[in-house]
Amino acid sequence: MPEKVHTRLDDDEVSNTVRHQVTASAPVGELPTGKRKKRKREATTTGQSDSLRNVTHGDVPKPTPEHQENSHTKRALHRPQVDINSKIQRQKTSHHFPLREKARGLYESRRKLPIFPYADDIRKRLRDTNVMLLVGETGSGKSTQIPQFLVDEDWCRPKRVNITQMDGTQKPVTVGGCIAITEPRRVAAISLARRVAEEMGTPLGSSSPASKVGYSVRFDTSISPSTRIKFLTEGMLLQEMLHDPWLTKYSAVLVDEVHERGINVDLVLGFLRNLISENPEGRGCIPLKVVVMSATADMEGLLDFFREGFLKQRSQVQGNIESSSDGDLKLEYKANKDGTASNKWRMPGNINSVKGENVSLCHIKGRQFPVKVIYSPEPVHDFVDAALKVIFKIHYKEPIPGDILVFLTGQETVENLEYLVNDYALGMDPALPKILVLPLFAALPQAVQQRVFTPAPPRTRKVILATNIAETSVTVSGVRYVVDCGKAKMKQFRTRLGLDSLLVKPISKSAAIQRKGRAGRETSGQCFRLYTEKDYLDLDENNTPEILRCDLGQSILTMKARGVDDITNFPFLTRPPREALEKALLQLLNIQALEESGKISEIGLHIAKLPLTPALGRVLLAGAENGHDCLLDVIDIISCLSVENIFPNTTSEEKKEEAERARRDLFRREGDHLTMLATVQGYAAENTDRKAWAEKHMVSHRAMQSVMDVRKQLIAQCKQAKILTFNDTATPQNRNSFDNENSMLAILKSFLAGFATNTARLALDGSYRTIVGNQTVAIHPSSVLFGRKVEAIMYNEFVFTNRSYARGVSTVQMDWVTEVLAPP
Repeated sequence: MPEKVHTRLDDDEVSNTVRHQVTASAPVGELPTGKRKKRKREATTTGQSDSLRNVTHGDVPKPTPEHQENSHTKRALHRPQVDINSKIQRQKTSHHFPLREKARGLYESRRKLPIFPYADDIRKRLRDTNVMLLVGETGSGKSTQIPQFLVDEDWCRPKRVNITQMDGTQKPVTVGGCIAITEPRRVAAISLARRVAEEMGTPLGSSSPASKVGYSVRFDTSISPSTRIKFLTEGMLLQEMLHDPWLTKYSAVLVDEVHERGINVDLVLGFLRNLISENPEGRGCIPLKVVVMSATADMEGLLDFFREGFLKQRSQVQGNIESSSDGDLKLEYKANKDGTASNKWRMPGNINSVKGENVSLCHIKGRQFPVKVIYSPEPVHDFVDAALKVIFKIHYKEPIPGDILVFLTGQETVENLEYLVNDYALGMDPALPKILVLPLFAALPQAVQQRVFTPAPPRTRKVILATNIAETSVTVSGVRYVVDCGKAKMKQFRTRLGLDSLLVKPISKSAAIQRKGRAGRETSGQCFRLYTEKDYLDLDENNTPEILRCDLGQSILTMKARGVDDITNFPFLTRPPREALEKALLQLLNIQALEESGKISEIGLHIAKLPLTPALGRVLLAGAENGHDCLLDVIDIISCLSVENIFPNTTSEEKKEEAERARRDLFRREGDHLTMLATVQGYAAENTDRKAWAEKHMVSHRAMQSVMDVRKQLIAQCKQAKILTFNDTATPQNRNSFDNENSMLAILKSFLAGFATNTARLALDGSYRTIVGNQTVAIHPSSVLFGRKVEAIMYNEFVFTNRSYARGVSTVQMDWVTEVLAPP
């Protein structure tokens, strides 16, 4: 193990401060007041200091009897007499003993990770270069260990610098001091932050002002003034760039799971390339370090991408990249007298690192535990039924402990299999271990998602039913068996039609590898693939980049708000089609987010700072224009649209009729939006038992809890943006927005400001035709307006499943639509 690899526990700084002040002001065993203590306490204090000193240098001593028997001595060292009675230090002393013990226990498992022996090498590469591309196999520990390797580096400490302002004056600014790690999904960001906090022996996030690890995800931020490592989703980092384009609070940005190729990853990489390849005057000439990590990404393409950014600034350096016959990338760097350079990459050994134009490449080989892959002998027609059989085959034949993680396509299949497993488990032999079924999908509240990380009770096997949310960067403790259905729901945006298709499609090989890797994190495991080996070999190598198959409106608005006016010359990792860019620009123009010249408008700047899609952001601003009561109503509806469906799907005609009777007093003839509003206001007004209210009206209590949380966050966001100015700290619970017709019209017109192009009128044949595009669309069966005929409708989503459907539908009048769409 390298000498310099060490773990710094949260209490070391306090303990060292105490030790320094005691020894500097009085002899050993004598406090600054001059009063001598008993000889036993003197010996204990000295022994404790030595023990803490060993921890600081990386040794992890086991707890001694003195640590347990003399806790009063430890408290004595932190009394106000020693002059360290600040709030933060008191917080540390209240937390650090149990946290330190847990960190000690985790240290041994950290040392066994494949990446751990290479800590010094990784640190050295980042001292020499500003960009590192790291390929680490699933289970190598890259997501949790690399930020801990770097957090105590000299370049990672905050520095006070003077930055020249536009008027030529100098402004003192603190640059750096924190590491950002981006994750594609919020559950990964939160669970990784929790794990790293445990390994460092520090509280998590806002639970203590002394916390060194925090996280920031949509509608949930938990950090402290002392945060040094911050996990966040890519979207949240893009939001921070709007307020701080030079990322001055960060010394390094680690982009994790780049192989997933979400659209926000592409934007983050483009902005980071510009930031590191330009003159860092906005950071006081202090460079930003960038680490791009993945288990399966195409690093050759990323090397070209970053080197192109440097070469544009240093055109005299030319590169020549080639691949060796065995597929390993090579580089030999040689500077020539004329200023040019010859480059050829080489990757010898287990960890392969190279230096090019300020870029290093590392490859960490080796995983912790093997995973046996078991393919289906023949194609599977019903993967839910096949998964059910595999789950109980494992449960009957394999001993516990050993939890099961099942990958499914979406919330509906998760809930269906959850019902089947629980129903089948009722008939099991009582002598067998019990089964605990836990769902995991994006729309679940955070508290419910975190249940999957809790160890199973005695004589119980956990069965986790997840979407691809658990595919990367999520280690669920105890999982030894993975069941992979081989499919996932993919959203495909059809630019010409403005239509979102949500279809179940086969995953890529890289996704299959990631899923398999979930079984080998803590011990050897097995992966049951519900498809044949031939089907696996026919899969695409990598995921199709999201930027090629999604609506680009929000991304372009983010770029415009960040000051990128020339969209076509932005450094995209994969360039989107020109037609998609033009469609997105037109949509932004329709909601007044852009001016005629193509520059971002004042409305667009406000929308870009909200954690909402451009259309919903425009609705929020339109609601504010109609008064704060209308704005609060709009917030309630947007909160419903931001979570899972508040009305659970019914599985039979009898259940459907029962649900209609239970929800009759919530339904509004104007459509789904006002029905959502009535549901939120009814739920909020219930002061005795909200769960019973939800069951009575057949409304998802779980979803409504998320709605209330999002509602609270949006109100806070609006206050921060000064969109909402009233003094109440909470939304009045007894509001009734259905007392007069004018308030309902104001709400619908507010939504029309953001969704004017999502409208359709009734045709002579009884169908609905979209006003933009003249496409035939049907009202979704889940809508309040299903089966009704009205003059015109407005909808939130235009989706294709087995046919084209409008979802989230309300009635509107054609003259309203004409008024909004008419040119000024």
